[in-house]
Amino acid sequence: MSDIGRPTVKASSWMYCEDFVAEDEVLLRAREQAAELGCTAVSPGTGAALAALVAALRAKAVVEVGTGTGVAALWMLRAMPEDGVLTTIDVEVEHQRVAKQAFAEAGLRPTRARTIPGRARDVLPRLTDGAYDLVLVGADKPSYPDYVEQGIRLLRPGGTLAIASALAGDRVADPARRDEVTTIVREVGRRLREDDRVVPAMLPTGDGLLLAVRR
Repeated sequence: MSDIGRPTVKASSWMYCEDFVAEDEVLLRAREQAAELGCTAVSPGTGAALAALVAALRAKAVVEVGTGTGVAALWMLRAMPEDGVLTTIDVEVEHQRVAKQAFAEAGLRPTRARTIPGRARDVLPRLTDGAYDLVLVGADKPSYPDYVEQGIRLLRPGGTLAIASALAGDRVADPARRDEVTTIVREVGRRLREDDRVVPAMLPTGDGLLLAVRR
């Protein structure tokens, strides 16, 4: 049996990958505030993967569902060109206020981030078809199916849909887990795997990062 199949080795490798790109004080503070406010932040490994993806796409227009305290947004904004704009949506105004403070602390111009308070299912339909390089879905798992359809509509050819927490606390990979949220997230992955409009891949970073590139 090769080392790749040994759980202890895999766990060590996962931790190594998560810490591969270190977070600075601004990101660490935003992460601490997320914990205090009870909202989930993407892991450092997921943040680094998103930043690399944004840089590879040379993304100038990004949509984020779920601002939180701005952890994922900070990773992405720093990798975007200076004229890039991130549109981020969240129902919690207080979370967005904290995120704006983090953006300012990071030295980002206010015009770089467009924060929209409200429900994503109400906001996304108002955004322009095919106008975005990347759409990140990272909140409200029961609504993931709707967000995926809206995200694909918003992407340009070659643009990428990214779904955070795509393994749902490692429950998605366990066929015995059939609670509502796990079933929804698992079904989203299955649908994207079979969708001819995209090229999908599941990355094991963080709690799973599901990518789907628009053909």
